[in-house]
Amino acid sequence: MTTQGLFLSSFVAVPVLMLLAFIPCRNIKQVRTIAVIGAAIEMILALTLLFWFFALRNAGDMSEMLFYDSVNWYQAANMSINYTIGVDGISVLMLLLTAVIIVTGTFASWNMNPLPKDFFMWLTLLSVGVYGFFISIDMFTMFFFYEIALIPMYLLIGLWGTGKKEYSAMKLTLMLMGGSAFLLVGIFGIYYNSSTTGNYTFNILEIAQNNVIPLTAQRWIFPLTFLGFGVLGALFPFHTWSPDGHASAPTAVSMLHAGVLMKLGGYGCFRIAMRLLPEAADELSWIFIILTGISVLYGALGAISQTDLKYINAYSSVSHCGLVLFAILMMNKTAMTGAVMQMLSHGLMTALFFALIGMIYGRTHTRDIRQMGGLMKIMPFLCVCYVIAGLASLGLPGLSGFVAEMTIFVGSFQHPDMFHRIFTIIAISSIVVTAVYILKVVGKILYGPVFDKHHLELTDAVWHEKIAIVVLIICVAGMGIFPGWISHLISNSLGYIVH
Repeated sequence: MTTQGLFLSSFVAVPVLMLLAFIPCRNIKQVRTIAVIGAAIEMILALTLLFWFFALRNAGDMSEMLFYDSVNWYQAANMSINYTIGVDGISVLMLLLTAVIIVTGTFASWNMNPLPKDFFMWLTLLSVGVYGFFISIDMFTMFFFYEIALIPMYLLIGLWGTGKKEYSAMKLTLMLMGGSAFLLVGIFGIYYNSSTTGNYTFNILEIAQNNVIPLTAQRWIFPLTFLGFGVLGALFPFHTWSPDGHASAPTAVSMLHAGVLMKLGGYGCFRIAMRLLPEAADELSWIFIILTGISVLYGALGAISQTDLKYINAYSSVSHCGLVLFAILMMNKTAMTGAVMQMLSHGLMTALFFALIGMIYGRTHTRDIRQMGGLMKIMPFLCVCYVIAGLASLGLPGLSGFVAEMTIFVGSFQHPDMFHRIFTIIAISSIVVTAVYILKVVGKILYGPVFDKHHLELTDAVWHEKIAIVVLIICVAGMGIFPGWISHLISNSLGYIVH
C-alpha cells in the first residue's frame, strides 16, 4: 500500500489496536485511559487528513478521490473483492464528525457502569465499522463495514440500555437487518450490470465511469438500494425503530447512533443509489420525495406529543434525517450541499442533545418533562447548554442548523414545477413545528417552580461532562458562524456526482 493508503487505513487500525489494548484492563481507570487516548488519536488523524486534503487540492490535485489505494481481498473466477479506499471533501467531513462524536461520547460515558470494559470494546467495534464505511470506495467493502457498525448496537442497547431495552434492541436489529437484505440485493444488482464485457466490479468510481447500467435494471435496483440505506436514515414508514432505539440506548450510544450511524444511511443513498443509478433516480425520485416529505413533517409533529426527553429528540432526528434524504433527491448542487451540511449539523446538535439529556437523567432519574421544573436555578450550566442545543435545532441564525436548512430550502425551491415546490413548503413548515416543541420543553423543565424538592440537592456538570458539552457547542457555533469553508469543500466534491 502507498503511504497515503496506510494513513487512511489507520482510521480503522487504531480502533482495532484499542480493542486489543482493552483486553488486559482490570479497572475502569485503565479503560478510560485507553478510550481517551484512542479517541484523541482519531481526532488528530481526522484533523491531519483535513489539512493534508486541503494541501493536495491547493497543489492542483483535482482527482475525484484523494488518498486512493486498492488491495485485493478475494479473487475468484468471476468475482474480485478489493479493499479500495479514498476520500473526497464529503468523506473527510464525515470522518471529522465521527472523531468529534467519539471523543465527546467517551467523556459523556466517563462513569459507565456496569462492565465498562465491555461497553467501550463494543463501542470501539462500532467505530471500526463507521470509519471503514466512510473511507471505502468498493461497494462490498462498504457493506462489510456497514454490518460491523450495526451488529454492536444490539448488545449496547440490550445490555446497557434503559426501559424496554430488549424490545428496542431486537426491533432495531431486525429492521436494520431487513434493510441490509434489500441493500445486498441492490449491490449485487449493480455489480452484475456494471459491465457489458463480463468484467464486473464493485468499485464505485469504475461503475460511474462505465455508466452502462441499463434503465430497465436501474428501475428495480434503485428502490432496493435507496430503501436499504433509507431504513437507517429513518425513512418513513420504516422509521419506527429509531425512537425506541434512541430512548433505550445509553448516552454515548445515542450520541454515536444519532450523530454518526444514521448518517451512513444518507451517505450511502448519496454515494451509491443517486450516483450509480441516476436515470432511475430522476424517474422515481418523486416516490421518495413524498416519503421523505412525510418524514420531515411527521417527525416534528411526533415530537410535540411526546413527554420523554429522549423520545422528543428521537422524533426530532426522524425529521432532520428525513430532510437529508429529501435534499439528496432534489438532485441539484445547492440542495445536495445542504444535505451534507445537514448531516454534519444534525450529527453535532443531536449528540449535544443526547449528552445533555443523559446528564440531566443521571441526576433527576427521570426523562418525563411533566416531572421536572425549575432546573435552570439548580444546574444552570447544563440548562443554558440545553437552550443552545434547542436554538440550533430550530434553526437560529448563527448556529449550524440555520445554514444547513436554508441551503436545502433554497436548493429545493430552485425546481420550477409545482410538485417540488409544494413539498419544499411542507418541509419548511417543520421549522415552525420544531420551534413549538423546543420552546415547550425549555419552558417546562427549565423555568417555573421546582417540581420535586429533592431536585434542589442536585449538582451541576462536572469537568468531564463540561469537556464533552463545550466541544460540541464550539463545533455547532463554529459551523454556524464560519460555514463557508465547509460549503466550499462539499461543493467541490459534488461536481462529478451532479454532472
